[in-house]
Amino acid sequence: MRKIISLLAFIALYSCSTSKATAPLPLYEVLVTNNDGGANIKFYEILTEPKEIMMLLGDETLQKKIKSQDTQKSSFIILNSGPTKETYNRVKVEKVVETPTEIVVYVKDTQKPTEADLSNENIIYPYTIIKINSKKPIVIK
Repeated sequence: MRKIISLLAFIALYSCSTSKATAPLPLYEVLVTNNDGGANIKFYEILTEPKEIMMLLGDETLQKKIKSQDTQKSSFIILNSGPTKETYNRVKVEKVVETPTEIVVYVKDTQKPTEADLSNENIIYPYTIIKINSKKPIVIK
């Protein structure tokens, strides 16, 4: 009789346990798109090493969006548009595709380049930071 009651109690407790189903992470997230504050040259940089990723935590905006485990599980891409006179960032991520061996990021850049001139106040330096929720090698196309 005790075994039956113990078994029923165990089944009741097990069925009432709180198990939270976690939703799968999206393949990528656009963390920041800023119209100004980037570098003087146009470049795309892929950050995969934890030491490289830690430098992003110096930014106040990114501190809230990057967790410590992201340095081990995620990669980041910095899309710097270089100098331009346009009023908004025109470098966009069209799509991100995961293949068995790599992550392919399709970027569309319609930004009109301009020569960097520190005396001109109308020149801005847009950039975008993207988080890829994978450690596979990344290819930008």
